[in-house]
Amino acid sequence: ILDIGSGNGITSSSFALEGYEVTTVEPDPSETIGAGAIRKLKQHYGLETLTVHEAFAEEINFKDEEFDIVFARQCMHHAYDLQKFIGEMSRVVKKGGMFFTVRDHVVFNEVDKQWFLENHPLHKYYGGENAFTTNQYKNAISNSNLILREEIKYYDSVINYFPLPKKDVENKKINIKKRFWFHKLLYFFPAYKSKLINIELSEEEKQVPGRMYTYIATKQ
Repeated sequence: ILDIGSGNGITSSSFALEGYEVTTVEPDPSETIGAGAIRKLKQHYGLETLTVHEAFAEEINFKDEEFDIVFARQCMHHAYDLQKFIGEMSRVVKKGGMFFTVRDHVVFNEVDKQWFLENHPLHKYYGGENAFTTNQYKNAISNSNLILREEIKYYDSVINYFPLPKKDVENKKINIKKRFWFHKLLYFFPAYKSKLINIELSEEEKQVPGRMYTYIATKQ
């Protein structure tokens, strides 16, 4: 497994999964939030199958088709060259292998992006935040010899909307259904009901600055 760092020290897959060897990539050498912090955790938890590699994702310099899985948590939106970033992920994953990118910020246009940056609690201090549109993510994936299997939107999964409680999202869905005057009739048309709810949730997303999406792709 190739684990691409997110600048927060260590990601979930860095705790080496049983039966897998994990190589984690982190460009920041810091012992507080970067590669140094990962090495400390590796030693503390005795993670013998974890290797730490300091580099930007666009310049990882591994062999072609070296990994079964590439897992990128909350870092693709930081890419200084999105196409090169995903191109490198595709190059190093084996044919039939999987590319997961989790919790990346999505914007709809430049105005929405500026709104997100203005509302981010840390961007004003270090200026390192960024975001792309869904089309930019999906095009970069499809242009990198990868097949996009699923785009998981903000309200589709707790993976994205955490730490918002799941019950709050379920209540949103209930309130949406109640807004349809014919909501009782929708009981007989579950597919149509689901479509209407998804449309309404897409509108709700617009109230969340830099809402996060997850993408799942495979190597052709």
